Amino acid sequence: MGDIIHAIILGIVEGLTEFLPVSSSGHMILTNKLLGIASDDQAIVTFEIVIQLGAILAMAIVYWDRILDLFGLSRKAQSMGTLSSGRRKTSKLNLIHVALGIVPAMLLAFLLKDIIKGEGFNQTPVLISLVVGGIYMIAAERLQKSRRIKVVSETMDDISYKQAFGIGLLQCLSLWPGFSRSGSTIAGGMLTGTSYKAAADFSFLMAIPIMVAATGYEMLDNYKFIEGDNLMFFIVGFLVSFVVAWLVIVLFLRFIQKVRLTHFAIYRFVLAALFWLFVMS
Repeated sequence: MGDIIHAIILGIVEGLTEFLPVSSSGHMILTNKLLGIASDDQAIVTFEIVIQLGAILAMAIVYWDRILDLFGLSRKAQSMGTLSSGRRKTSKLNLIHVALGIVPAMLLAFLLKDIIKGEGFNQTPVLISLVVGGIYMIAAERLQKSRRIKVVSETMDDISYKQAFGIGLLQCLSLWPGFSRSGSTIAGGMLTGTSYKAAADFSFLMAIPIMVAATGYEMLDNYKFIEGDNLMFFIVGFLVSFVVAWLVIVLFLRFIQKVRLTHFAIYRFVLAALFWLFVMS
């Protein structure tokens, strides 16, 4: 295992990249390489699962009211907008939307789990997916900007079942390591006619159950690697990932209109170049 400094660095990288459309897996592979850490070490694999849980917790806290509202447990009706009369507009998003958004990728991940774990994290597929994912994001943004795709859902509460299922199908692209779950779903939302903000909100909300399921499944086989000698390493990584992820989510949602998908796509191309230089050469 690495030292505490490594735990802090990896926690920062996870928190910064997990929910942005830049590929957290590509960043983790590159960071491990630069730090001299073996990415296939089971203790490191377990550590990456633990810091993902920290990022999930941050997301759950940011969207806590919406989560409660999905189950009818909120103290008052949640809203993404206000009627002209001043009355709050009742949330229309429900558990069916979320299910339609997450089931396709979860089902396909289960069917292809051996292929994904066996070949998916090889260096070449990750490098290619960084580039292809960036092109996909640019295409989605340009198609919407040119008005070839009409925006019919300005907010997350305007998303239809058909759009939720379409986003769910496009989320299957994220099973290609390096493609980015948020990249596939935010661009997918825009391709189905949602606004950039609505797509991001729905993408982030869907991330909670799908990541809990994925990390929970992985933890069943890896919890034994969390040992007493390494406990502080795991705790520090978890806490750092949580704090950084929370800041990233809040800031991204606040400045979302200023940072377009194309900006993230260009960053992915730069990351791919660094990945090729430092990981594959």
